[in-house]
Amino acid sequence: MPIAWDDILTAFEFINIGESNNSAYLSGETGEVFWHSDFGDNFEELPDDIDDGAKYLALPGARDLDLGKPLVMRFAEEEFADHYDEVAAIFSRSGAYRRFRDLLTRAGALDKWYAFEAAAKEKALREWCAENGVAVEG
Repeated sequence: MPIAWDDILTAFEFINIGESNNSAYLSGETGEVFWHSDFGDNFEELPDDIDDGAKYLALPGARDLDLGKPLVMRFAEEEFADHYDEVAAIFSRSGAYRRFRDLLTRAGALDKWYAFEAAAKEKALREWCAENGVAVEG
């Protein structure tokens, strides 16, 4: 059963909000996405058999798809090479993403980063779908 790309992307974004412990599961039988957060109220209960890997597939987080620091360093190497050493130094300490965005803003490269990140995210997530037999519409 094909799943709408927007549903998969929205669930992926939900999983990756800040430092949350959010998760999302895809039903292989119905194509429905189940959402869960360890913080706050959940709008729906997860099915009792959510851990059944034959029925449900846990959507990956950004780190599972190498979309964290490895992506930043790939961007620095491919698109922001004049600042590679500075980016590497930024990511050697905590609070790196805020300082990275500050550097991109000062250099006028924030939009370039967002486009690079969006393209990499879509490519990695679509590849994950293909590898896991998830048919995608859109």
